[in-house]
Amino acid sequence: MDEYVQFIKRIGIVGIANILISLSGLIFIPIITKNFSTSDYGVWAQVNTLIALVPNVVNLGLPYTMVRFLAAEKDKNMIRQSFYSMMALVLASTLVMVAIFLIFSYQIANALFDGSMQIMLIVTVISFLACLNLMLLSYFRTFQQISYYSAFLVAQTYIGVGVSIILTLMKYPIEIVVLGLLSGYLIVFIAMAMLIIRQLGFTAKLKSLKEELKFAIPTVPNNVSSWVVDSSDKFVIGIFLGSAAVGCYSPGYALGSILLMFLTPFAVLLPAVLPEYFETGDIDKVDTFLSYSMKYYLLITIPAAVGMSLLSKPLLYILTTTVIADNGYMITPLVALGAIFMGIYGIVNNIIILEKKTTILGYIWISVAILNIVLNIFAVPILGIYGAGLATLVCYFFAFAVTLIYSKKYARLPFDFKSIAKILISSIIMGIFVSFANPSGIINILIVIAVAIVIYFAVLFVLKGINKKEIDLIKSMI
Repeated sequence: MDEYVQFIKRIGIVGIANILISLSGLIFIPIITKNFSTSDYGVWAQVNTLIALVPNVVNLGLPYTMVRFLAAEKDKNMIRQSFYSMMALVLASTLVMVAIFLIFSYQIANALFDGSMQIMLIVTVISFLACLNLMLLSYFRTFQQISYYSAFLVAQTYIGVGVSIILTLMKYPIEIVVLGLLSGYLIVFIAMAMLIIRQLGFTAKLKSLKEELKFAIPTVPNNVSSWVVDSSDKFVIGIFLGSAAVGCYSPGYALGSILLMFLTPFAVLLPAVLPEYFETGDIDKVDTFLSYSMKYYLLITIPAAVGMSLLSKPLLYILTTTVIADNGYMITPLVALGAIFMGIYGIVNNIIILEKKTTILGYIWISVAILNIVLNIFAVPILGIYGAGLATLVCYFFAFAVTLIYSKKYARLPFDFKSIAKILISSIIMGIFVSFANPSGIINILIVIAVAIVIYFAVLFVLKGINKKEIDLIKSMI
C-alpha cells in the first residue's frame, strides 16, 4: 500500500503544478485579449505554438529515453556519463536548429508573426533554452525528484507570464511582451543547471548512445506528430483565415485542452515508476498502477469535460471578448472530448513503451499527423475554425483506437467498465443540473461549479463508484 500512497502523492504534486500552469494561461488570456487586437493575440498564440514544437524535434526523443534507461540505474558514474552525453548531443542539435531559424528567419516571421523580425529573434533564443530546459527537467523526472520538477516547471511558466503581464499593463507592444517568456526560461535554466551540477558533479567523459538512440529516434515522429495534432491547426487557420481567426480559435481550444493537465502527472510518473517492476517481472504491479491511473484520470476528466463544454460560452465571455466568445465557444466541447481519448492513449501507451516497441507509436503518430493535416486543409476553408476542432477530435480518437488494438497484443487493458459506467451516469446527472442552471457572471459560475462537484461525487458515492479500499488509500495519503 505504501508504494501506491507514494505514487498518489507524487501525482498530487505534479497535478497541482499543472493546474497552476494551466491557470497561468487563463489568467493571461483576459489581459492580452483586452489590451491587444485579436490579430496580436493570434501572433502570441503562434509564438507559443512554435516554442512547443521545437523541442519535440531537436531533442531527438532523448528526454523520454533518459527516463526509460536511467530510472532504474544505480551506478552514479554511469548516470553521470549518460546524462552529459545526452546533453551534449541535444546541445549540438539545438545549435543546428538556431542556424536554420536564422537562415529562414524572414520567411518564418512573415508566415507566423506578421513579419516581425524582432519576435522571430526572441523566439529563436527561447527555443534554444526550451530544448535545454526540457532535458534538465527530465533529469528530475527520471530520478523522481518530483518537488524540484514541479517547482521549476511552475517557476518557468509564472516568471514568464508574470513579466509578460507587467509589460502588457505598461502598454508595451506585443514584440516586447514576448520578452517576458524569455525571462522565465533563462532564470530557470540557470537554477536547474546549478542544482544538477551540485548533485551529479561534472564529467567530460562521454559514452556511446547507440542503444539509447535506437530507442529514442522512433519516438521523434511520435512527438512531432503529436504536436501536429495539438497545434498545427493554428498554423493552418492562420494561413487560410488570418491571425484574427487564430485569436478566436485559441481560447476555446485552451479551455478544452485544460483536461490534458490531468494526464500530465500520469505521463510524467508512470514511465519512471513502471520500468522497475516490469524489468523484475512483477507484471501484476504494473497492471495495478495502470488500472489505478486509468480510473482516476477518467474519474476527473469525464465530469470536467461535461462541465467545461456546458460552461464554455459564459467562461469565454468573462475571459475574452464578445467576438471571441461568440465565435469560439463550440471549439471547447470538441477539444474536451478529444482530450479524454488522448488521456486514455497516454496511459495505455505505457504498455507499448515497456515492451520497447516505440516504432509502433512512431507509425501511429505519423499516420495521425498526415490525417490531421489533410483534414485541416479540407475542413478549415469549408467549416472555418470549427473544422479544425473537429479534425482534432477525429485524430485523437484515431490515436486512441489504434493504440488500444496494438496494446491488447502485449497486456491486459486497464479498464474497469463498471466504474466507467458509474462515472458516466454521475457526469450526465451533474451535466443536467449545469444545463438548467445556465449561469452567467463569475460568481454564479463558481457557485454552479461548486454545487455540480457536490452532485457528481454524491451520485458517484451512492452508485459505489469509489470503493472503501480507494477511500482508505486517499485517507492514508492525507
